[in-house]
Amino acid sequence: MKENFSHLNAAGEARMVNVGAKPIQHRRAVAEGKLICQPATIRALKKNALPKGDVLTVAQIAGIQAAKRTSELIPLCHPLGLSCVEVSFKVRAAAIEIFCTTETSAQTGVEMEALTGVSVAALTLYDMCKAVDKMMRIENIRVVKKIKE
Repeated sequence: MKENFSHLNAAGEARMVNVGAKPIQHRRAVAEGKLICQPATIRALKKNALPKGDVLTVAQIAGIQAAKRTSELIPLCHPLGLSCVEVSFKVRAAAIEIFCTTETSAQTGVEMEALTGVSVAALTLYDMCKAVDKMMRIENIRVVKKIKE
């Protein structure tokens, strides 16, 4: 059985999908991920005692910037004018849960922007905590909601 991939032309070459005929719709996506940390790392984070400072604020800004630049990072991804990007965190005893919500009115979805926001926020947290925690790992980055209205 031959697969039909929207990002390949008839010759099997990569192409950007033409969304020109699709209607403009309000679109929203939510992605999440997790940085697993040692409990001591979480305690230091809560006390703002990590060597690189306020890691959550820096990771939030990094995630927002990344979502806005997704089409520059992901080949064949359409550039979108985002009307909203929100990056938030839930700090648990041994993990930081990361959430990114993206919105636009466009002809294509915003899940790649939400995934990119979570991914770069997680990478930033990792970078800023790696001096004190060699056991960290990034897990479960995924889209949890996709809305088209």
